[in-house]
Amino acid sequence: MVSRRLREVGAMSEEVLLGIDIGTSSSKGVLTTTSGKILARAERAHATSRPSPGRVEHDAEAIWWHDFRELVAELLPAAERRGIAGLGVSGIGPTLLPADEAGNPLRPAILYGVDTRATAEIVELNAELGPEEILRHSGSALSSQAVGPKIRWLVNNEPETYRRTAKLLMCGSYLVHRLTGRYVLDHHSASQCDPIYDLHRKRWAPEWSGAVAPGLELPELAWPTETAGRVHARAAAETGLPEGLPVTVGTVDAWAEACSAGVRDPGDVMLMYGTTMFFVRVVERLRPHPVLWGTRGVHPDTYTQAAGMATSGAVTDWLRGLFDGEFSELVAAASEVPAGSRGLLLLPYFAGERTPVFDPDARGMLFGLTTEHGRAELYRGALEGIAYGVRHNLAEMRGSDTATERLVAVGGGTTGGLWTRIVSDVTGCTQLIPTETVGACYGDALLAGLATGTAVAPDEWNPVVDRVEPDPANTERYDAFYRHYRTLYESTAETAHFLAEQQRIATAG
Repeated sequence: MVSRRLREVGAMSEEVLLGIDIGTSSSKGVLTTTSGKILARAERAHATSRPSPGRVEHDAEAIWWHDFRELVAELLPAAERRGIAGLGVSGIGPTLLPADEAGNPLRPAILYGVDTRATAEIVELNAELGPEEILRHSGSALSSQAVGPKIRWLVNNEPETYRRTAKLLMCGSYLVHRLTGRYVLDHHSASQCDPIYDLHRKRWAPEWSGAVAPGLELPELAWPTETAGRVHARAAAETGLPEGLPVTVGTVDAWAEACSAGVRDPGDVMLMYGTTMFFVRVVERLRPHPVLWGTRGVHPDTYTQAAGMATSGAVTDWLRGLFDGEFSELVAAASEVPAGSRGLLLLPYFAGERTPVFDPDARGMLFGLTTEHGRAELYRGALEGIAYGVRHNLAEMRGSDTATERLVAVGGGTTGGLWTRIVSDVTGCTQLIPTETVGACYGDALLAGLATGTAVAPDEWNPVVDRVEPDPANTERYDAFYRHYRTLYESTAETAHFLAEQQRIATAG
């Protein structure tokens, strides 16, 4: 009896870790032990503002800070008498949040690559700095994902807001500033601020930042595995967190999630099933690629190659809304449809497309429709269309370096089984499913453990529990569909661009 009581007391006194992530359509948090066991989970859905075509925004105070406080309030009671060793944060990125000297937002945050407003500024900066030099210096070609053109957009279109801007914040760094008062950004997020970050020298590039962000003081740089500071008294009063709690530097959500899934060795790829589909691949050395993003990794002196589709789960959710049904019903119906959706092809470019197309005016398409097709075929066709986009991105990644060795699938789309099976069949790749696919917040907790030195066995944080193997017969059938998928965009791009312009005119009118 004595030894049992001692074990119970020891378990209750074990320190815990807190991870909070702000996503595109929801925010999530977890409370874990220092060995990765999840003690409590919390989630809050939120809306994303789309004030006009190509513009996607978040209100930092009403969404980021509000959700953070709500999640903390729900999770803290689960700590009971355990001490909290550290807090890790992450968020959608890269984002542009102009703030005043005190860190107060001056306008809604401009989101990552799904916001395509800065197309004219991309042209401007390429003309001024040279696209080849930007690619060599930054590791990525300028695209809607880059922060630099969006800063130039702010200069060109909202000069009064820019004049008042004293701080360049992203989602994670905004939370860090609210909690600790420190103005700091992680190297990974900075490496998506093309072209003002020098990827190879690991520093801001003053010769280019002066042209892109004139007069703006850029944040101090650190790594996501480091502590940014401690929760100050005002933040403790607002959130209920203990004053003095260590807070990580923070990072972009996809990279925190890759960390949680054990994607850390060259050749490892994380495939994140979410509102958008995102890929993070660890590389031994970075070879700049014109249609992929080259970035710094989460860990010091590491590189990653990234890709991202503009929509994935957003398309399936759109269909669910049209059919006024539940995902479980649609999945069950689509599972009865054979590979190829009885002759349907979907282009999943419902918000333009990021990699490897880089076309903000690309548009979605369902090709091959007849009156014989119903919701089951349409839903399966959507999953297959997204899978063709996954194959397209993986093909670009394989062509730029050594072959993919491990493909780890995470995110809400890994539940249910059908979507992951279709992706494996279309790509011909085995996918590994880790124990926890809760999201980036789980990686934030691990990063908090690494930053504070309290994580127990971090290499065993999230072991693989399942494998999704491709069906060779389906893969062979999908090969023919994929060839037509690749030509469909090229043959319809002119029409898609015309329709995108008509959509802008209709919205403006």
